[in-house]
Formats: sequence, C-alpha cells, structure tokens
Amino acid sequence: MFYFILLLILFAFICIPLIFWFPPCKKIPSLSKLHIVITGGSSGIGKSLAIEAVKRHANVSLLARNKTKLENAKKEVEKFRSFEEQEINIFCADVTDYSQLTEVLSQVKSVDILINCAGMAKTGLFEDNHSSFKQLMDLNYFGSVNATFSILPKMKTQRFGHVVFISSMAGQLGIFGYTGYSASKFALRGLAESLLMEVRPHGIGVSIAFPPDTDTPGFEEENKDKPEETQLISASAGVFSPSLVAKDILNGVQSGKFLIASGMDGHFLNMLTCGASPASSRLELIIQAFMMGIIRLVMTVYSFNHHKIAEHGEKKRRETISGEDKQKMS
Repeated sequence: MFYFILLLILFAFICIPLIFWFPPCKKIPSLSKLHIVITGGSSGIGKSLAIEAVKRHANVSLLARNKTKLENAKKEVEKFRSFEEQEINIFCADVTDYSQLTEVLSQVKSVDILINCAGMAKTGLFEDNHSSFKQLMDLNYFGSVNATFSILPKMKTQRFGHVVFISSMAGQLGIFGYTGYSASKFALRGLAESLLMEVRPHGIGVSIAFPPDTDTPGFEEENKDKPEETQLISASAGVFSPSLVAKDILNGVQSGKFLIASGMDGHFLNMLTCGASPASSRLELIIQAFMMGIIRLVMTVYSFNHHKIAEHGEKKRRETISGEDKQKMS
C-alpha cells in the first residue's frame, strides 16, 4: 500500500507541471472561405470530405487520376454548395507522378488545408505478390509526400496551413494479410510526426487520421480477394460510413488534433499508440497517461485472439492442400 501511495505522489508531481506547461494546440475555428485541396477526391472518403467541407462553407479542389469520376464528383459536391461564390475545382493528376502533380498544382495560388487522401489497399499473404509492396508504397506513402512537397511552400509563404495524412487503423497495428498495406500506412505516421516539428514554427499544423474499415468503392474492391483471417480480425471494429469518417476528420483538424480516430476502437488505439506525439489538450494528455497501461492489457487479449485466428487459418490451408493432393493421387 505504501508503494502504491508513493507511486501516486510521484505521478502527481509529473502530471501537475505538465498541465501548466503543456502548449496549446493550433485550432481552426471556422473553415469558411478557406481553400482545401483533397487528393483522391473523386470517390470514397475523399469525396465525402469534399461534401462535408463545402457544407462548412469552404472552397474545395478535388484531385484524382480519372477525369470522368472527378467531373461526376464535382456535380455531386456542388449540390451542397453553401453560397454562390463558393469554389469547387477539379484537377486531373496522378499523385505518384511528381512532375505532373507539381505542374497541375502550380495553378493553385494558395492552399489552407491539404488532405492527402489518395490511396488503396491490397491484401494477401506476404509471399503471394511482391510487386504490390512497391505499388502500395508509391501511392499511399510517396503520393502523400509528393502532394505535400508541392503545396508546403505556398503554406510557408502565407504562414498558415494544415496538412492531413489519411492513414488507417492498419497503420497502428499489424493485421494478417496487410503486410504491404500496413507498412505504407505506418510510414505516414513517422512522416507526420517529423514534419510537424519542422512546420509548426511556420504556423502550419499537421494531423494524421486512422479510419476504420469504411464503406467505399475501394473497400468493396479490397474485399474481393481478402483472406478469411483478415476479414475475421477486421470485423470486430465494424464498417463505418464515409460521411461519418469525413466529419470526424474535419472535426479533428479544426480541434487541432494530431491523431484523429473514428469509433471507440479507434480512440482506444490512439491512446495505446500515442507515444511521444503531441496531445491536443491537457485533458487528452492526462487520459492517455492514465489509460495506456489498462488498454495495453486489453489489447493483449485482442492480439492473442488475432494470432489464434491466423493459426487456425493456416491449419485449414494445410488441410485443404493435403486434401487436393490426395484427390490428384487417386
């Protein structure tokens, strides 16, 4: 009991100074008339972000590869226009092509918020598709790097801006079948934390969002060849609507959050994986400090279950192969 009380006293001595020394986060009270550029804006979360931003009176520019999809997305977004002068622009470019992207974005005079939403997911066993690793890294990671490189000088000139990276819950913990995808999304976390230290003195904020499975065309395509183990592990978090995820992301940006989550599982994962990342408020910092140990124990149970699912799947795979070999021999 004595040691427990001593531990509480030591914890108080640490937390009380933190409460007073903690620097305030950079908030954006209103998106009205701010210019938001969204890569991957022709469908899914990107399009929903555009709709939600327009509802909040922002000007938006959508960027994607497919011109037809962009034009259709623009028509849909225009239905939610808040005022006649509100700008909704589209730019056709591939974020993996830095030269093309830079040329296209040079047409944009100023950008207040950049949301790096272009991305894709591919699932499968590690040894099944070597080429997918580079493809996923080129789009999910380097696509975000390229867009940020193109936009950041404009933000530094105006001494204001915010960069958002769209990662995934699979960018916080490894999941069976996501070896290539998780790696590309984990990489964004390191980029976001390091970049924030560089750009904060210039009046620029950074956020990274970790959406759960979201009901989008990309998710539908991903499910076509998703391993059974991946489906079972992912099922516990549920499937969210893109409009809800978009609201969570923009709310997080306006609140100055560095880590943005959706759903209860997402918030728990944020607390567990917050590490040395900046907290958005003193209250969030204290909650993280108290809850991390407890959530670590809970997640150990989840992790044990995930590994059991993987072991059971491998056993079924071996039995299937063995059965097929017997049929060939007979």
